[in-house]
Amino acid sequence: MEKNRLIKNSLRDKISGFRELPLLGVNIVIVIALIFLSPHFLNPQNLIAVLMGASFDTIVAIGMTLLLISGGFDLSVGSVVGFGGVMAGKMLVLGQSVGVAIAVGLLSGAFIGFLNGYIITKIKVNPLITTLAMMQIVRGIIYIITKALGIPLLPDNFSIIAQKQFYGIQSPVFVMIVFVLLAEIFFRKSIFFKQFYFIGGNEESARLSGIKVDWLKWLTYIISGTLAALAGILMASRMGGAQSAAGTGVELRVITACVIGGCSLAGGAGTVLGSLLGVLLMALVRNAFNLLGVSVYWQQTAMGSILLMAVLMDVLRRRRMEL
Repeated sequence: MEKNRLIKNSLRDKISGFRELPLLGVNIVIVIALIFLSPHFLNPQNLIAVLMGASFDTIVAIGMTLLLISGGFDLSVGSVVGFGGVMAGKMLVLGQSVGVAIAVGLLSGAFIGFLNGYIITKIKVNPLITTLAMMQIVRGIIYIITKALGIPLLPDNFSIIAQKQFYGIQSPVFVMIVFVLLAEIFFRKSIFFKQFYFIGGNEESARLSGIKVDWLKWLTYIISGTLAALAGILMASRMGGAQSAAGTGVELRVITACVIGGCSLAGGAGTVLGSLLGVLLMALVRNAFNLLGVSVYWQQTAMGSILLMAVLMDVLRRRRMEL
Protein backbone atom coordinates (compact mmCIF):
# COMPACT_ATOMS: atom_id res chain seq x y z
CA MET A 1 0.00 0.00 0.00
CA GLU A 2 2.77 2.40 0.95
CA LYS A 3 4.58 1.66 -2.29
CA ASN A 4 1.45 2.34 -4.36
CA ARG A 5 0.88 5.61 -2.52
CA LEU A 6 4.45 6.74 -3.23
CA ILE A 7 4.06 5.85 -6.92
CA LYS A 8 0.79 7.82 -7.14
CA ASN A 9 2.34 10.84 -5.38
CA SER A 10 5.36 10.71 -7.69
CA LEU A 11 3.13 10.55 -10.76
CA ARG A 12 1.01 13.44 -9.47
CA ASP A 13 4.13 15.55 -8.85
CA LYS A 14 5.39 14.88 -12.37
CA ILE A 15 2.04 15.85 -13.90
CA SER A 16 1.79 19.04 -11.81
CA GLY A 17 5.36 19.87 -12.75
CA PHE A 18 4.46 19.69 -16.44
CA ARG A 19 3.76 23.42 -16.81
CA GLU A 20 2.79 23.07 -20.45
CA LEU A 21 -0.11 20.72 -19.62
CA PRO A 22 -2.88 23.39 -19.72
CA LEU A 23 -1.67 24.63 -23.11
CA LEU A 24 -1.53 21.07 -24.40
CA GLY A 25 -5.14 20.69 -23.22
CA VAL A 26 -6.18 23.83 -25.12
CA ASN A 27 -4.58 22.47 -28.30
CA ILE A 28 -6.42 19.17 -27.89
CA VAL A 29 -9.73 20.98 -27.36
CA ILE A 30 -9.21 23.03 -30.54
CA VAL A 31 -8.37 19.88 -32.50
CA ILE A 32 -11.53 18.13 -31.25
CA ALA A 33 -13.64 21.19 -32.05
CA LEU A 34 -12.24 21.39 -35.59
CA ILE A 35 -12.95 17.72 -36.18
CA PHE A 36 -16.64 18.44 -35.57
CA LEU A 37 -16.75 21.87 -37.22
CA SER A 38 -14.98 21.04 -40.48
CA PRO A 39 -14.97 17.77 -42.43
CA HIS A 40 -11.76 18.89 -44.12
CA PHE A 41 -9.65 19.25 -40.96
CA LEU A 42 -8.57 15.60 -40.82
CA ASN A 43 -7.62 15.63 -44.48
CA PRO A 44 -3.94 14.53 -44.53
CA GLN A 45 -3.01 17.43 -46.82
CA ASN A 46 -4.54 19.91 -44.39
CA LEU A 47 -2.76 18.40 -41.38
CA ILE A 48 0.56 18.41 -43.23
CA ALA A 49 -0.01 22.06 -44.21
CA VAL A 50 -0.56 22.96 -40.54
CA LEU A 51 2.65 21.18 -39.54
CA MET A 52 4.61 22.80 -42.36
CA GLY A 53 3.47 26.28 -41.39
CA ALA A 54 4.30 25.58 -37.76
CA SER A 55 7.74 24.19 -38.59
CA PHE A 56 9.16 27.48 -39.88
CA ASP A 57 7.72 29.52 -36.99
CA THR A 58 8.96 26.96 -34.44
CA ILE A 59 12.55 27.17 -35.66
CA VAL A 60 12.40 30.96 -35.24
CA ALA A 61 10.61 30.53 -31.89
CA ILE A 62 13.52 28.53 -30.44
CA GLY A 63 15.78 31.56 -30.82
CA MET A 64 13.05 33.89 -29.58
CA THR A 65 12.53 31.68 -26.51
CA LEU A 66 16.19 32.02 -25.62
CA LEU A 67 15.97 35.79 -26.08
CA LEU A 68 12.86 36.13 -23.92
CA ILE A 69 14.35 33.91 -21.20
CA SER A 70 17.38 36.21 -21.03
CA GLY A 71 15.22 39.34 -20.92
CA GLY A 72 15.48 40.41 -24.57
CA PHE A 73 13.42 40.13 -27.74
CA ASP A 74 13.88 40.69 -31.45
CA LEU A 75 11.43 42.34 -33.85
CA SER A 76 13.77 41.87 -36.82
CA VAL A 77 13.48 38.06 -37.08
CA GLY A 78 10.76 38.25 -39.75
CA SER A 79 12.99 40.34 -42.00
CA VAL A 80 15.94 38.04 -41.26
CA VAL A 81 13.82 35.07 -42.40
CA GLY A 82 13.42 36.78 -45.76
CA PHE A 83 17.06 37.91 -45.84
CA GLY A 84 18.44 34.42 -45.22
CA GLY A 85 16.44 32.99 -48.11
CA VAL A 86 17.32 35.85 -50.44
CA MET A 87 21.05 35.65 -49.69
CA ALA A 88 21.06 31.91 -50.30
CA GLY A 89 19.12 32.42 -53.53
CA LYS A 90 21.48 35.19 -54.66
CA MET A 91 24.48 32.92 -54.20
CA LEU A 92 22.82 30.22 -56.29
CA VAL A 93 22.03 32.71 -59.07
CA LEU A 94 25.71 33.71 -59.04
CA GLY A 95 26.69 30.11 -59.65
CA GLN A 96 27.77 29.10 -56.15
CA SER A 97 27.18 25.60 -54.80
CA VAL A 98 24.24 24.74 -52.55
CA GLY A 99 26.59 24.35 -49.57
CA VAL A 100 28.07 27.82 -50.08
CA ALA A 101 24.60 29.31 -50.58
CA ILE A 102 23.31 27.82 -47.32
CA ALA A 103 26.44 28.92 -45.45
CA VAL A 104 26.10 32.50 -46.73
CA GLY A 105 22.40 32.53 -45.83
CA LEU A 106 23.11 31.36 -42.28
CA LEU A 107 26.02 33.77 -41.87
CA SER A 108 23.87 36.66 -43.07
CA GLY A 109 21.38 35.91 -40.27
CA ALA A 110 24.19 35.53 -37.73
CA PHE A 111 25.62 38.88 -38.86
CA ILE A 112 22.31 40.68 -38.35
CA GLY A 113 22.10 39.08 -34.91
CA PHE A 114 25.69 40.17 -34.25
CA LEU A 115 24.81 43.77 -35.10
CA ASN A 116 21.67 43.69 -32.95
CA GLY A 117 23.59 42.23 -30.03
CA TYR A 118 26.42 44.75 -30.35
CA ILE A 119 24.13 47.76 -30.48
CA ILE A 120 22.05 46.50 -27.53
CA THR A 121 24.81 45.21 -25.23
CA LYS A 122 27.68 47.55 -26.05
CA ILE A 123 26.07 50.81 -27.15
CA LYS A 124 23.13 50.19 -24.77
CA VAL A 125 20.35 51.08 -27.20
CA ASN A 126 16.90 49.81 -26.24
CA PRO A 127 16.12 46.39 -27.85
CA LEU A 128 12.75 47.65 -29.10
CA ILE A 129 14.30 50.55 -31.02
CA THR A 130 17.29 48.53 -32.22
CA THR A 131 15.39 45.56 -33.59
CA LEU A 132 12.51 47.66 -34.95
CA ALA A 133 15.03 49.75 -36.92
CA MET A 134 16.87 46.60 -38.05
CA MET A 135 13.59 45.09 -39.22
CA GLN A 136 13.06 48.06 -41.55
CA ILE A 137 16.70 48.19 -42.69
CA VAL A 138 16.91 44.49 -43.55
CA ARG A 139 13.55 44.45 -45.34
CA GLY A 140 14.69 47.45 -47.36
CA ILE A 141 17.92 45.66 -48.31
CA ILE A 142 15.87 42.66 -49.46
CA TYR A 143 13.81 44.88 -51.76
CA ILE A 144 16.96 46.54 -53.10
CA ILE A 145 18.64 43.19 -53.85
CA THR A 146 15.59 41.63 -55.47
CA LYS A 147 13.95 44.82 -56.80
CA ALA A 148 10.93 43.59 -54.81
CA LEU A 149 10.51 40.71 -57.28
CA GLY A 150 12.16 37.95 -55.27
CA ILE A 151 14.45 35.30 -56.76
CA PRO A 152 12.36 32.66 -58.56
CA LEU A 153 13.24 29.30 -60.12
CA LEU A 154 16.06 28.23 -57.82
CA PRO A 155 17.97 25.05 -58.81
CA ASP A 156 16.38 21.68 -58.14
CA ASN A 157 19.29 20.51 -55.99
CA PHE A 158 18.47 23.35 -53.59
CA SER A 159 14.69 23.00 -53.72
CA ILE A 160 14.85 19.27 -52.98
CA ILE A 161 16.23 20.02 -49.49
CA ALA A 162 12.85 21.15 -48.13
CA GLN A 163 10.66 19.40 -50.69
CA LYS A 164 12.04 15.95 -49.86
CA GLN A 165 9.36 13.84 -48.22
CA PHE A 166 9.59 11.18 -45.54
CA TYR A 167 6.38 9.23 -44.88
CA GLY A 168 4.55 11.88 -46.88
CA ILE A 169 5.81 14.76 -44.72
CA GLN A 170 8.31 17.30 -46.03
CA SER A 171 11.71 17.63 -44.36
CA PRO A 172 11.24 21.01 -42.55
CA VAL A 173 8.91 19.26 -40.10
CA PHE A 174 11.67 16.81 -39.20
CA VAL A 175 14.21 19.64 -38.95
CA MET A 176 11.83 21.33 -36.49
CA ILE A 177 11.51 18.14 -34.41
CA VAL A 178 15.29 17.68 -34.22
CA PHE A 179 15.88 21.30 -33.18
CA VAL A 180 13.10 21.21 -30.59
CA LEU A 181 14.47 18.01 -29.03
CA LEU A 182 18.04 19.36 -28.93
CA ALA A 183 16.95 22.73 -27.56
CA GLU A 184 14.78 21.08 -24.88
CA ILE A 185 17.74 18.99 -23.71
CA PHE A 186 20.11 21.96 -23.68
CA PHE A 187 17.69 24.35 -22.00
CA ARG A 188 16.70 21.88 -19.26
CA LYS A 189 19.98 20.04 -18.65
CA SER A 190 22.88 22.27 -19.68
CA ILE A 191 24.50 24.41 -17.01
CA PHE A 192 25.60 26.81 -19.75
CA PHE A 193 22.03 27.49 -20.88
CA LYS A 194 20.75 27.83 -17.32
CA GLN A 195 22.81 31.03 -17.14
CA PHE A 196 20.28 32.67 -19.47
CA TYR A 197 17.53 32.06 -16.90
CA PHE A 198 19.67 33.73 -14.23
CA ILE A 199 20.27 36.72 -16.50
CA GLY A 200 16.57 37.10 -17.25
CA GLY A 201 15.62 36.64 -13.60
CA ASN A 202 17.99 39.27 -12.25
CA GLU A 203 20.61 40.66 -14.58
CA GLU A 204 22.54 42.57 -11.91
CA SER A 205 22.74 39.56 -9.59
CA ALA A 206 23.89 37.41 -12.50
CA ARG A 207 26.60 39.95 -13.28
CA LEU A 208 27.76 40.05 -9.66
CA SER A 209 27.90 36.24 -9.54
CA GLY A 210 30.45 36.24 -12.35
CA ILE A 211 28.23 35.47 -15.34
CA LYS A 212 29.36 37.25 -18.51
CA VAL A 213 26.01 38.91 -19.04
CA ASP A 214 26.79 41.14 -22.02
CA TRP A 215 28.57 38.39 -23.94
CA LEU A 216 25.77 35.88 -23.36
CA LYS A 217 23.03 38.36 -24.30
CA TRP A 218 25.00 39.17 -27.43
CA LEU A 219 25.15 35.43 -28.18
CA THR A 220 21.36 35.12 -27.90
CA TYR A 221 20.88 37.59 -30.75
CA ILE A 222 23.40 35.75 -32.92
CA ILE A 223 21.62 32.43 -32.28
CA SER A 224 18.23 34.02 -32.95
CA GLY A 225 19.42 35.55 -36.23
CA THR A 226 20.98 32.28 -37.38
CA LEU A 227 17.83 30.26 -36.67
CA ALA A 228 15.65 32.87 -38.41
CA ALA A 229 17.91 32.66 -41.47
CA LEU A 230 17.69 28.86 -41.37
CA ALA A 231 13.89 29.10 -41.43
CA GLY A 232 14.15 31.48 -44.39
CA ILE A 233 16.46 29.13 -46.31
CA LEU A 234 14.10 26.19 -45.74
CA MET A 235 11.17 28.36 -46.80
CA ALA A 236 12.93 29.39 -50.02
CA SER A 237 13.86 25.77 -50.69
CA ARG A 238 10.30 24.58 -50.22
CA MET A 239 8.87 27.31 -52.46
CA GLY A 240 11.58 26.87 -55.10
CA GLY A 241 12.32 30.58 -54.89
CA ALA A 242 13.16 33.35 -52.43
CA GLN A 243 10.26 35.76 -51.97
CA SER A 244 10.97 39.37 -51.03
CA ALA A 245 8.01 39.40 -48.61
CA ALA A 246 8.92 36.12 -46.93
CA GLY A 247 8.84 36.30 -43.14
CA THR A 248 6.50 39.29 -42.96
CA GLY A 249 4.61 39.13 -39.65
CA VAL A 250 6.65 36.20 -38.29
CA GLU A 251 8.02 38.29 -35.42
CA LEU A 252 4.59 39.00 -33.91
CA ARG A 253 3.37 35.43 -34.40
CA VAL A 254 6.47 34.00 -32.76
CA ILE A 255 6.50 36.41 -29.81
CA THR A 256 2.80 35.70 -29.24
CA ALA A 257 3.39 31.95 -29.37
CA CYS A 258 6.32 32.14 -26.95
CA VAL A 259 4.37 34.22 -24.42
CA ILE A 260 1.37 31.89 -24.71
CA GLY A 261 3.81 29.03 -24.13
CA GLY A 262 5.02 30.44 -20.84
CA CYS A 263 7.83 32.83 -21.73
CA SER A 264 7.79 36.05 -19.73
CA LEU A 265 8.41 39.43 -21.34
CA ALA A 266 10.24 40.29 -18.12
CA GLY A 267 12.66 37.38 -18.65
CA GLY A 268 13.68 34.40 -16.57
CA ALA A 269 10.92 31.99 -17.65
CA GLY A 270 10.04 29.84 -20.63
CA THR A 271 10.58 26.48 -22.33
CA VAL A 272 11.01 25.41 -25.92
CA LEU A 273 8.22 22.85 -25.51
CA GLY A 274 5.88 25.61 -24.34
CA SER A 275 6.81 27.76 -27.32
CA LEU A 276 6.20 24.82 -29.66
CA LEU A 277 2.72 24.35 -28.20
CA GLY A 278 2.13 28.08 -28.57
CA VAL A 279 3.13 27.94 -32.24
CA LEU A 280 0.85 24.95 -32.80
CA LEU A 281 -2.04 26.78 -31.13
CA MET A 282 -1.53 29.79 -33.42
CA ALA A 283 -1.30 27.49 -36.45
CA LEU A 284 -4.52 25.71 -35.47
CA VAL A 285 -6.34 29.01 -34.99
CA ARG A 286 -5.24 30.23 -38.44
CA ASN A 287 -6.23 26.91 -39.96
CA ALA A 288 -9.64 27.09 -38.26
CA PHE A 289 -10.27 30.54 -39.73
CA ASN A 290 -9.34 29.31 -43.20
CA LEU A 291 -11.47 26.17 -42.99
CA LEU A 292 -14.45 28.10 -41.64
CA GLY A 293 -14.13 30.83 -44.26
CA VAL A 294 -13.47 33.68 -41.83
CA SER A 295 -12.41 36.93 -43.52
CA VAL A 296 -8.68 37.69 -43.45
CA TYR A 297 -9.49 41.02 -41.77
CA TRP A 298 -11.09 39.22 -38.84
CA GLN A 299 -8.07 36.93 -38.73
CA GLN A 300 -5.78 39.92 -38.22
CA THR A 301 -8.05 41.22 -35.47
CA ALA A 302 -8.11 37.83 -33.75
CA MET A 303 -4.32 37.43 -33.90
CA GLY A 304 -3.85 40.88 -32.41
CA SER A 305 -6.33 40.02 -29.67
CA ILE A 306 -4.46 36.79 -28.91
CA LEU A 307 -1.22 38.76 -28.60
CA LEU A 308 -2.84 41.24 -26.21
CA MET A 309 -4.33 38.43 -24.11
CA ALA A 310 -0.97 36.66 -24.02
CA VAL A 311 0.72 39.81 -22.70
CA LEU A 312 -2.04 40.32 -20.11
CA MET A 313 -1.65 36.69 -19.00
CA ASP A 314 2.08 37.25 -18.59
CA VAL A 315 1.50 40.38 -16.48
CA LEU A 316 -1.06 38.62 -14.27
CA ARG A 317 1.21 35.59 -13.92
CA ARG A 318 4.11 37.77 -12.75
CA ARG A 319 1.89 39.66 -10.29
CA ARG A 320 0.65 36.39 -8.83
CA MET A 321 4.24 35.21 -8.39
CA GLU A 322 5.17 38.44 -6.59
CA LEU A 323 2.39 38.03 -4.00
